[in-house]
Amino acid sequence: MLIHETVSEFTSFQNIEVWNFVIMLSLLSGALLLAGALRRMIPVLRRSLLPGAVLAGFLLLLFDGVYRLVTGVSFFRSGNNLITLEAMTYHGLGLGVVAMSLQQSRRVKSPHRNREVFRSGAITVCGYLIQGVAGLLITLAFFYAMQGKVFPSSGILLPLGYGQGPGQAFNWGLTFENSYGFVNGSSFGLTVAALGFVSASIGGVLYMNVMQRKGKLQMKKDADMAENLTAEAITGKNELPLSESMDKFTVQAALVLVTYILAYGLMKGIDVAFGGVKFYVNTLQSTIWGFNFLFGLLACVIVKALLKGFSRAGWMQREYRNSFMLNRISGWMFDIMVVASIASIDLTAFTHPEFILPLVLICLAGAVVTFLFVRFASHRLFPAYEHEQFLCFYGMLTGTLSTGLILCREIDPLFDTPAAENLIFQNLYAVLLGAPFLLVLGLIAQNQPATTWLVFAILAVYFLLLCGVLFGKQLLARKK
Repeated sequence: MLIHETVSEFTSFQNIEVWNFVIMLSLLSGALLLAGALRRMIPVLRRSLLPGAVLAGFLLLLFDGVYRLVTGVSFFRSGNNLITLEAMTYHGLGLGVVAMSLQQSRRVKSPHRNREVFRSGAITVCGYLIQGVAGLLITLAFFYAMQGKVFPSSGILLPLGYGQGPGQAFNWGLTFENSYGFVNGSSFGLTVAALGFVSASIGGVLYMNVMQRKGKLQMKKDADMAENLTAEAITGKNELPLSESMDKFTVQAALVLVTYILAYGLMKGIDVAFGGVKFYVNTLQSTIWGFNFLFGLLACVIVKALLKGFSRAGWMQREYRNSFMLNRISGWMFDIMVVASIASIDLTAFTHPEFILPLVLICLAGAVVTFLFVRFASHRLFPAYEHEQFLCFYGMLTGTLSTGLILCREIDPLFDTPAAENLIFQNLYAVLLGAPFLLVLGLIAQNQPATTWLVFAILAVYFLLLCGVLFGKQLLARKK
């Protein structure tokens, strides 16, 4: 009787909530397999250089469209499916960055490499700033032209949606909606983020094809041809053997998850410390939780230091980290994250007529100014691997960090250039240099044109200052 009562209190195994996560993960994985098969079988797709994860995401969008026509409802936006997809997008990025950062670093520490990492952080912030300037200029123009029917500060959702991804765009759009009267602000923000992924995919693929036809981009071999796997490439010295009592892959997955939960603890600790401060709650709280991958990087530093200390103290006799397996985990997380993020695209803002023209212009302007600025910066500052660095920056500043890595992987499958490394290690500099941008978000939220113009001026001036830091020395040298 006691056993029967205990079982009856548990959720029934045939309940959809028990299977929801597995169903969604299976759909994403199936789309990845189908995309890989299509790339192999259809020469046009293979030559297009469209990343498999991006193709898989659009296949799921097509599936959702057909499902909506048949049933009248969206498959991915019904029940808990959307929450599951958004959680996969959010955690896929954080877990992927943690897995990548836990690897035994090949980074050569030198003044030249440190300078490149710093420049990468400054370029990232400049991308946010120029997107903010372009977005605000457009929405302010529409505010006056349409006699106040357009929220004047809505242009700031361009860098939040393009530069920082769906999470930040949704958070701030919802804040504008609930606190400052921006009707359908969350839908507006999600649509900007969705079109950012479209811009990343189309712009990145077009760039690779155009550069290849011009002969400026020497395509590397596919990963299956480029890899020359040996025992040394798969396992390092003094590592755990594969035949240990605990599976070696289990150890890698456990390290990633423990490190990620440490990142959660760091973010939660900040919440506890400053939860009673109104400025923090209204301005910085959503930003901090949106940067889960950054706190993942900080947690990696702590875990690496602990492992190194244990080794020096003689408490740890073997090397527990395996870069090959950690790289496989990060690749899987990034692929799942990109598919989930594209599948969760919401274009409902286009159902509001007053949104259509501002949205289209904002997103087009964001793609164009980001493309031109990143192309210029990559050519000037990273001449040895400008194409790889361009794809990393452009993909990140229109999609997410993993979008940039996936685009770069198409021409640098083994990440032989420092481009991907720059993208990972630049985050600390990006946060420090981007602090003024985050602080002005609290000012711009209010539906006041005067405040919006002030923030516009601050962003424009700060952009010029950072450009002076990045390119000033080169310009002076050319003048001389």
